[in-house]
Amino acid sequence: MTDTVFIEGLQADAVIGVYDWEKKIKQQLVFDLVMNHDNRVPAATDDLSKTLDYEAISNYITAYCQEHVFELIETLAERLLESLMAKFALTEVELTLRKPGAVPSARAVGVKIKRRLK
Repeated sequence: MTDTVFIEGLQADAVIGVYDWEKKIKQQLVFDLVMNHDNRVPAATDDLSKTLDYEAISNYITAYCQEHVFELIETLAERLLESLMAKFALTEVELTLRKPGAVPSARAVGVKIKRRLK
């Protein structure tokens, strides 16, 4: 299967960081997701319930970031991806998480992880 559903540039605010000042503010994070999904069924039926609902997934990510506090973006990325895979029955996902402004001389820093159900 080579079908994917993707979300690019999703912005969400989160309390994240190791420094004391970071634990007192919300910082913007940017997410990209690429999710494998067989799109033939939703295409044949034109039925939203058969798709990966990118609006529901986007809203879930935004809410998750507001409800959880982590020091490391690595921890946020890993836990969020585990939660997304369980909630939306995802079988293979690549998540890129950027933290703009973390390094003043860089546009963004971040992590990219890819997980697949075994």
